[in-house]
Amino acid sequence: MIKNILNNTKGDRWIWLIVILLSIISMLAVYSSTGTLAFKQGKATETILFKHMLMIFGGIALMYISHKLDYRYYAGISKVLMFITLPLLAFTLIFGSHVNDASRWIAIPGTGFTFQTSDLAKLALITYLARLLSRKQENIKDVRKAFIPIMGSTCAVFVLIALANLSTALMLFGVSILLLIIGRISIKQIAVVCLAGAVLLAGVMLLGPRRHTYYSRINAFMHPEKANPDKSFQSSHAKIAIATGGLFGKGPGNSTERNYLPQSYSDFIYATIVEEYGLIGGIAVIGLYLFLLYRCVKIVTKAPKAFGALLAAGLSFSLTIQAFANMAIAVGLGPVTGVPLPLVSMGGTSILFTSIAFGIILSVSRHIDENEQLKIEGLKESNKVVVGDLTALA
Repeated sequence: MIKNILNNTKGDRWIWLIVILLSIISMLAVYSSTGTLAFKQGKATETILFKHMLMIFGGIALMYISHKLDYRYYAGISKVLMFITLPLLAFTLIFGSHVNDASRWIAIPGTGFTFQTSDLAKLALITYLARLLSRKQENIKDVRKAFIPIMGSTCAVFVLIALANLSTALMLFGVSILLLIIGRISIKQIAVVCLAGAVLLAGVMLLGPRRHTYYSRINAFMHPEKANPDKSFQSSHAKIAIATGGLFGKGPGNSTERNYLPQSYSDFIYATIVEEYGLIGGIAVIGLYLFLLYRCVKIVTKAPKAFGALLAAGLSFSLTIQAFANMAIAVGLGPVTGVPLPLVSMGGTSILFTSIAFGIILSVSRHIDENEQLKIEGLKESNKVVVGDLTALA
């Protein structure tokens, strides 16, 4: 059975390897950093690890299924996702579960799990923009047919996410702009989208329900010496973890700052990794994400259709930007936000949607490989015909 699965696993082999390595790093780091969480919840650390492993294996299963589906089907799926996503984001803002003064989650009845709707929104918007940009290439500069649908969907998703999760909204907006550039949208139209985004951002920052949280976090980042100790607590202990890790780290399971960092297993898991595995371990994680971006860029350049190229580009940019944003925050290069490290941080539905994104990228890669194989087989057949003709003439 395993042999059959391996034989049916297609796409870029290096991306599969990166996913496996990140999953192993995730299990080690989560097991090490959840001792305090297990104590608070009255559970064994192994129980939390087992639940996390189930999510990882479930994600790999979803990635396998996603990569087997022809990527061109995602163009039609994107319309359904956008139809579901917008009202779901609005529902989350009004009726969602409030955690840390933010309404980002919807509780799934009877399961004990929560569902972060912004994870679905990222996947929906990127696939939808890739569809619009690829299908509107002939009249890409037409304001009514192309620009208004693109701008409307981008701005609507941005503001609905930003009201509860500004960092995720900003990253998604940045990825959208990159897609517009790749999709040959004019500079003037891109400038209009950026201006609209700036106006919405100002509205969220000045009038949004979390405006005081944004102010305090930015102030703590800009002026840490003047900030309330409670506001700089996480970033301070993350820096301590990284500083004490040294070159080779304290060793697996020997982190001390995990006992102080409230989110050492999610938002600040990179600090835990550096503390235990040192600068070498931290650079290795960075290298994996850079190599992932490199492999995805190769897929983009080889994709025969615009939709496949835009799809792979958007999803890969989203994953790598999120990864580097998380690591930048851990080392003190940005204000504290709730951004997880893709496929490494402990999470529920975020792991599943990240895995689906990987599966879609691999679906594009699989299509490229199959096309190249068909070309090779076609060339062999034509060579056989030529050889046969020459033999007959002889």
